[in-house]
This record gives sequence, C-alpha cells and structure tokens, in this order.
Amino acid sequence: CPAPSALRTANGTRICAQLYTDNSPYYDQCCGGDVLVVEPGEDVPYMPLGWAARTSSLVVGTRCELTVWSRAGKKGKSRRF
Repeated sequence: CPAPSALRTANGTRICAQLYTDNSPYYDQCCGGDVLVVEPGEDVPYMPLGWAARTSSLVVGTRCELTVWSRAGKKGKSRRF
C-alpha cells in the first residue's frame, strides 16, 4: 500500500484517500485491484456504480479524514478513518 503521505495524482495534487477492491493476508499484496480515489472535500452519499460492498482495503492521506456508512445515503452505522 502507498504511504498516507504519498497519496498524490500524477500532477502532484493531493488525494485524501484511495479505496481498493483486492486485499490479502500478506501486507505487500494488499491494495490491489480497482482503485477509487477520494479528492479533498469530496462528499459522496452513494458509492459509485459497482463499488457497493467491494472495498477491502483503504489508505487515508495525512491530515484527511474518511467517514464511511454501512448503508447508502449516509445511513446506518458510521466509521471514521
């Protein structure tokens, strides 16, 4: 997985979080598969098409906070990373 401080786009813009579809019990094989990028200040009450219940690992950038909910539309239990 990338270091939280290394989350940047190709042009150097900061990224707040990256979510991944593949995971592994071996740390060096985590953070694989499809990647969903979360930009600073982004507010998404619904996961993009095809992403519901697929996230298996994530990295949150430094000085960022990611809140996720167990149900669509910001309902259900929440957790902050």
